[in-house]
Amino acid sequence: MTASRTHACIKKLAPLSDLLNHGTKLAIGSSFRRWVSSESGGSEYFAEELSKGRRFAAVWGNGDFGRLGLGNLDSQWNPKPISSAAFGNQNLKEIACGGAHTLFLTENGDVYGTGLNDYGQLGISDSQNYTMEPVRVSSIPKDIIKIAAGYHHSAAITVDGELYIWGNNTNGQLGLGKKAEKIVPHPCKVECLDGFSIKMAALGFEHSMAVTDKGETLSWGGGESGRLGHGHESSFLGFQKSSSEYTPRLIKGLEGVKVKSVSAGMLHSACISENGNVYFFGERDLGKWGFGKAKIATTPFMISTLPFSEEVACGGYHTCIITNGGELYTWGSNENGCLGIGCTDITYSPERVEGPFLRQLVSKVSCGWKHTAAISGKDF
Repeated sequence: MTASRTHACIKKLAPLSDLLNHGTKLAIGSSFRRWVSSESGGSEYFAEELSKGRRFAAVWGNGDFGRLGLGNLDSQWNPKPISSAAFGNQNLKEIACGGAHTLFLTENGDVYGTGLNDYGQLGISDSQNYTMEPVRVSSIPKDIIKIAAGYHHSAAITVDGELYIWGNNTNGQLGLGKKAEKIVPHPCKVECLDGFSIKMAALGFEHSMAVTDKGETLSWGGGESGRLGHGHESSFLGFQKSSSEYTPRLIKGLEGVKVKSVSAGMLHSACISENGNVYFFGERDLGKWGFGKAKIATTPFMISTLPFSEEVACGGYHTCIITNGGELYTWGSNENGCLGIGCTDITYSPERVEGPFLRQLVSKVSCGWKHTAAISGKDF
């Protein structure tokens, strides 16, 4: 990819350690107009939402197929707000970015989807190939508390800890077994997880992950590049391979580690333990990990130089973390501005994301393949 450097990237950035120790959080007051132009109506929207004490959403990156939910196909180089009117004036609880689609979860448990629907990943009519604005997923159970989006598949978790999943299943990423349909356009319960209470899920390119209420981590789907975290297995000829799993399997390398955040990308996965440590496994190309020299890790590997973190999100070739201070950092591939730092340069170490929506602490972040979304608000 050929990327031009903009003025926003020429300025010298402070070291990560200095940023984390600085008293000022990700609140950009004096730079407000620099990030949202007055003619877009963005500044007025932010002012109104802040005055009401609402939690609001911002999206940026590739806008193809309407994946940003802004009613058009335009890419956004910096964070752009989505009006709460798109969700019936409800506050948002979570955002999940997939390959070319995005899911939104409201505080009352409604799920909305926007973007590409070629494999039924939006959970709406399979005759609708894509949508540019959020559409409510009506066929999903009402009591939803968590959502997740992969490249061509999606998932939701009920208040009872049940996992529902839908979309593409060509490599077993839905966890429904070898005999399941290759495309499942409507939410389907993962029956083999009965006995587990699932509290969170993460979906990647052709793999999926879930965390139980006890902090145990399971993975399934395509095992290419070690992204499932189960390690290499030798074939009868002695060659090493990473096998696929068609039903959920516990990750032995995380035994004894209670996980509070998990994410799955193109060929890499990540999780955060209860004490804030960050673990990665899979491929490291384009600086997705941000640290170290190893190209592939087939079992979980802790990155000790990262700050204590609350949440991690893996994109196609980029990664985001939210620190325990509510700050948002991104690194990796920056195609279509998916890092949200005002340019398109690849970044090999974490850079702090700035913008008007960061006047308050960041509570949620999700990465698609070439786009990113985050929620900022008071309830961190």
